[in-house]
Amino acid sequence: MANIIPYSLFTDFDIDLFKSGKHYRLYEKMGSHITTVNGVKGTYFAVWAPSAKQVCVIGDFNYWTDGEFKLNVRWDSSGIWEGFIPHVGKGNLYKYKIHSNINNVITEKADPYARRCEHPPKTASVIWDDKYEWKDSKWLETRKKHNALDAPYSVYEVHLSSWKKVIEENRSLSYVELATDLVNYLKEMNYTHVELMPIMEYPYDPSWGYQITGYFAPTSRFGYPEEFKYLVDQLHQNGIGIILDWVPSHFPEDEHGLGFFDGSNLYEHPDRKKGYHQDWKSLIFNYGRNEVRSFLISNAIFWLDQYHIDGLRVDAVASMLYLDYSREAGEWDPNEFGGNENLDTISFLKELNVEIYQSFQDVQTIAEESTAFSGVSKPVFLGGLGFGMKWMMGWMHDTLEYFKKDPIHRKYHQNDITFSLAYAFTENFMLPLSHDEVVYGKNSIIGRMPGDEWQRFSNLRLLFGYMFTHPGTKLNFMGSEFGQYEEWNFEKSLDWNLLDFEPHKNTQNFIKDLNSFYRNTPSLYEKGFSNDGFEWISYDDHQNSVISFIRKGYQTKDDVIVVCNFTPTVLNNYKIGLHKAGTLNEIFNSDAIKYGGSGITNSNALNSKKESWNGKENSLELTLPPLGIIVLGYK
Repeated sequence: MANIIPYSLFTDFDIDLFKSGKHYRLYEKMGSHITTVNGVKGTYFAVWAPSAKQVCVIGDFNYWTDGEFKLNVRWDSSGIWEGFIPHVGKGNLYKYKIHSNINNVITEKADPYARRCEHPPKTASVIWDDKYEWKDSKWLETRKKHNALDAPYSVYEVHLSSWKKVIEENRSLSYVELATDLVNYLKEMNYTHVELMPIMEYPYDPSWGYQITGYFAPTSRFGYPEEFKYLVDQLHQNGIGIILDWVPSHFPEDEHGLGFFDGSNLYEHPDRKKGYHQDWKSLIFNYGRNEVRSFLISNAIFWLDQYHIDGLRVDAVASMLYLDYSREAGEWDPNEFGGNENLDTISFLKELNVEIYQSFQDVQTIAEESTAFSGVSKPVFLGGLGFGMKWMMGWMHDTLEYFKKDPIHRKYHQNDITFSLAYAFTENFMLPLSHDEVVYGKNSIIGRMPGDEWQRFSNLRLLFGYMFTHPGTKLNFMGSEFGQYEEWNFEKSLDWNLLDFEPHKNTQNFIKDLNSFYRNTPSLYEKGFSNDGFEWISYDDHQNSVISFIRKGYQTKDDVIVVCNFTPTVLNNYKIGLHKAGTLNEIFNSDAIKYGGSGITNSNALNSKKESWNGKENSLELTLPPLGIIVLGYK
């Protein structure tokens, strides 16, 4: 029998931190680490399995033989098994064979901390050393200004498998190919950030990455870990931030995954009312268990630390916060105070955000949270959850409902398009038109627009124009920027051939210019989360289906006037009120001919009159283009 050499990366302090739920760098200790012991090169292994009576490392280096390489259990009741195997190294495949104390159950598990996994459907972990020489120091030095809450933030959401495919080979682009194609596209389109749907290793393609088994490994579908680092590096060198979709809300029951890890409910909550997600047929983490909290927070820190990620979008926060989420009466138990909040989750999310922002003051965490839970994006010291931003799901729902209506009926639904401003500054909101809005029969974004082809594309431009002038940061899913007709299909590439047709190419050019306009207009982002950055001119002209408002930056000279006409009727001599007298000019118009519009514009010199209107002492007369948005600035 081969001997495992006793060896440990853990100090007593590490163990104390782990057991108290305060070890936030577990990836430096747990998992497999190539090292040298007594002059011999090999690999150190460490795994948490407190209900085990024996843990063996099996792999391609010992013909997957159980009982040969037995790890040693630590004496300190931490439940950690560890040991050093000589002459085993980079590229070797392995798993843990765990013999449980509970009913003599035997499990065979991938390493929860593995840095690389086999390409699915294979399930082994891979010993890996992903050293990489970063070249993004300039970005990291200035990242704080790019990620600040008063900076422009326009995000392109991408599913890597289906963004673009090599048709001849029927495959997706690799990390290295994306480092050219995707980076160049983002730069050309003037996006500030890209958000990747989950790239942590996942076994099942139709889950889109939301059922994770390899939390510390970028999926091998597109290449090696260091090649993913290269993609991040190229994004940074081109001035683009990267956000990862992070999923601490649930995990799958696949045999090689975290579920029933050592024959016990180790990572999942043992009470099925708290530990099983009925909608997704998956398991829910035990947020009250200290070691699980250390695992999850370490995982979040890992991507920020080891991969230079600029932000984490945390998936399905609402499902984590509420004990009765998607459950009927009798399917959940109230907390100790009789409420429906999951108190363990709340304390976990606060701890997560405190640690992230203490360690990385120049990143952002963004919550996908769809309820009225108070203080999601307020600091923890003020009683909030501590996220940097929260998705504005109410805005998304109301806006898409409004736009799908025939313009002749919109005057009866003015409140749908204005209501978001009643609560726009209660959180730091991000406005999302995400992948969830273009699947499961909901139709594509342009597919929801009413009217003939011209009206549909005009509506689409108006929607995006309204979105980019509305307070809050922006997120758009891939394909919407050129009017993808079909719903998103994770198995297919986007329909890039549509760009051979003028309406789609014009729409793409519109988004390119809109991103540039947004980035170069401080009043559209400097006070995006503050009510002193927004003022209504008129929200109640339902008869004409028109709204108008002022966006304000730090400098009053940067104020801009926004007017939206949600009908296909040209409105001549349309009057709006102004506080400030002066000469204005039209600085953006969605109806420009170059975007496929009708070319209804205003002259370069628009002089206000000393005549009160809309409760303001001055007024201005405009021509409003059909299904169009115009933005005016003072000369």
